Amino acid sequence: MKKLLILLSLASICNLVSAADEPSPAALAGSNGCLICHNANQKLVGPAFKAIAEKYQGQADIQQKLVAKVKNGGAGAWGKIPMPAHPESTDENLNKIVAWILKGSPTN
Repeated sequence: MKKLLILLSLASICNLVSAADEPSPAALAGSNGCLICHNANQKLVGPAFKAIAEKYQGQADIQQKLVAKVKNGGAGAWGKIPMPAHPESTDENLNKIVAWILKGSPTN
């Protein structure tokens, strides 16, 4: 019984450590190349994250649509400059990034 409790305690600690090591959405945006063309508050090559959140606020299924758009690339929604595809980015990471953008890219 004592060994079982020790194993359960170790498993809990491992889960806490792995959750703490998970990168923030902002860090994921940086490591997935989003911050090369986007900024939280001002237009760079692409629109500001704030503008994206405002444009799509309250739209049904927008999370899935934007994840697909980031993954596959797109053009026309924000001007003539196309957004390149990001097929190397995982759906899990893209979902975290897009959810963060749609929340207004909070800093904490």
